[in-house]
Amino acid sequence: MSEHAVFSESGDLRRQSPREAAATRIAGVGSAMPKYCYSQGAITNALKQLWAEKLDRPELLDRIHSRTRVASRHLAFPLQRYAEFQSWGETNSAWMAVAEKLGSAALDDALRNAGIERHELDALFVVSITGISSPSLDARLINRLGLRSDIKRTPIFGVGCVGGALGLTRAADYTLAYPAQSAAILAVEVCSLTFQREDMSKANLVSTGLFADGAAAVIVAGAQSPVAHSRETCSCPLARPMPRILGCGSVFYPDSEDVMGWDVSENGFRIVLSPRLPDFIRTHLTGDVDKFLGKYALCRADIGNWVIHTGGPKVLEAIQGTLCLHARDLERSWNCLRRFGNLSSASVLLVLEDVVANEPPDPGTLGVLLAMGPGFSTEMILLQW
Repeated sequence: MSEHAVFSESGDLRRQSPREAAATRIAGVGSAMPKYCYSQGAITNALKQLWAEKLDRPELLDRIHSRTRVASRHLAFPLQRYAEFQSWGETNSAWMAVAEKLGSAALDDALRNAGIERHELDALFVVSITGISSPSLDARLINRLGLRSDIKRTPIFGVGCVGGALGLTRAADYTLAYPAQSAAILAVEVCSLTFQREDMSKANLVSTGLFADGAAAVIVAGAQSPVAHSRETCSCPLARPMPRILGCGSVFYPDSEDVMGWDVSENGFRIVLSPRLPDFIRTHLTGDVDKFLGKYALCRADIGNWVIHTGGPKVLEAIQGTLCLHARDLERSWNCLRRFGNLSSASVLLVLEDVVANEPPDPGTLGVLLAMGPGFSTEMILLQW
C-alpha cells in the first residue's frame, strides 16, 4: 500500500491508475475513558503516601511529574484501589474486565461516528500491551457486541506506543485488499494496572507520571464500500471531514530492543524506557520521514497536518526539533498529553480524534500520522483531508 498515490509538483493528485485510485478512507473515530479522573498533583501525592519511606527523595518524584506536561489522567480505579492489588493475576483479571468495557464503548463510538452498524463491520484489529488473555480481547469484544460470526479478527500484542498507527496500517491494508469492506482498529490500554510498587527506578518514576488508561478506535472503509461512498457524497453540514489513507510506511531499527518495552516477570510488566530515546529519534527520524515522503515526490514542506503520538515532552520536543516543525504542528499532541497523559497504543488515535473534532484541515491538505514504539520501530501514514 505504501506506493499507490501520485502527486503533481503542487501536491495535487495527478491522474491515477486503478490501484492508485483505490485509496481507503477513515470513516469514523471514537474513544472511551474511565470515569475516574485525577489531577497530576493528586496522583503524585497518592504515590508519595504509598511509597512513604521507600521514596528516598520525594522532591525527585515531584520534579519528574511536574515536567511531564500532564494536567490530568483517567484511571480505571480509584487511587486507593491500586495499593490493594496483590498479584499480576489479579491485575490482569482487572485488565480483562476494564479493557472489554472501554474497548466496547470506544468501538461503538467510532461506529456511530462513521454512521454504520455493528453488523456491517467486516474485520477487527485489536491492540493492547497492558494485559494478556486467551481467548484474546477481540474474541471477548465480538461476544459482548454481537459482531458477525464471520468477522476477520487480528489481535496485536507487544508493540506498545506504535500500536495505534501499526494497527491502522493493517486495517488500511485489509481494506485495500477488500475494497468493498470496512475494518476497525481498536487500541485499548489500562496502563495503571502495570504499576510496580517495588520498582524505584527513574524509568518507573517517569512512567507513573506519564501513562494513563483509555481506548480509541478508527473505522476504515474500502474505496468501494458503502461507507466510503456515503462519506464522498454526504452534504450534511454536521458531517466531519475525514481523510483518505494514501500510503503507509514502516521502519524497523535492528538491535534496538532496549530502547522501550516491558521486562516481564512473575510481578507483571516492568517498564523499559531508555534515556537515549530522544537522541535515537534525532538520529533516525528525519531520514526515515523524508524517505517515506520521497516515494510520493513530497517533502515535509508539503505536509499541512501532523498527527503525532503523545510520547512525552522529550519525545515531542525531539520530533519537533529534528523534523523542523512549527509549534502549531504539534498543538493537538500537546493538548492530548495535557488532558489525558500517554495512553500508549491509543494515544495517536486520540490525537487523530482531537484533530477531527476540533481542527480539521482544509480539504486537500496532506497529513502524516506518525508513532514510534517498541521494536524499536516507526509507523507513518500519509493522509489527504
